Amino acid sequence: MRRRALLAAPALFASARARAAEPVDLLLVLAVDVSRSIDEEEARLQRQGYRNGLTDPRVIEAIGRGMVGAIAVAYVEWAGVEYQRLVLPWTRIATAADAERWAQMLDEAPRVSLSWTSISGAIDFSRRVLAEAPFEGTRRVIDVSGDGVNNSGRPAEHARDEAVAEGIIINGLPIMNDRPGFGRLPPIPLDEYFARNVIGGPGSFVIVAEDFEAFGTAVRRKLIREIAGLPAAAG
Repeated sequence: MRRRALLAAPALFASARARAAEPVDLLLVLAVDVSRSIDEEEARLQRQGYRNGLTDPRVIEAIGRGMVGAIAVAYVEWAGVEYQRLVLPWTRIATAADAERWAQMLDEAPRVSLSWTSISGAIDFSRRVLAEAPFEGTRRVIDVSGDGVNNSGRPAEHARDEAVAEGIIINGLPIMNDRPGFGRLPPIPLDEYFARNVIGGPGSFVIVAEDFEAFGTAVRRKLIREIAGLPAAAG
């Protein structure tokens, strides 16, 4: 009897810890492309876009309107199927000060650029990051941004379908870079590819960044929609 009680203790402890997880309105993984097609200036604009987006007063206002009034964010960078990295771990954002601290950490984090583009690898890794979140989220969202189609690892739609089956929503932020990756043009326009093969789940959407300069505005629009849980047809 005592042995069974000892064996049960870790499971009971884990269950109690899970019940005690701090609630948030949204668990959001920002999965950001750092493949070879993105140069240093474009990488700087991407990170600047996320820093400015999360600290924007309109985004902070949207966070405050939630039932809990807080979200949790994890920042992932990815390239080929062999490379995904958790740059910033789960961070609770409820106030402008929280967002500013997060933006400062992102500004100071080192960056690596590698070849190839594995959107499927990014989605699979982001699923694992969501599974390990120390917060309890009402919604779970992976936001994939990038400037190319999947050319490494299994098809993106296979990873997408498995994530959606777990109740995860995937949104897309394609960057319409006119420079072809590895000398090849994508088979279809990138925004159409994201709509067909990347996004999924109730209310999922694509917001297009026409180029890297427009990335910051697209990030802000995307964050507000994700945080507010707006339907796909909303602005």
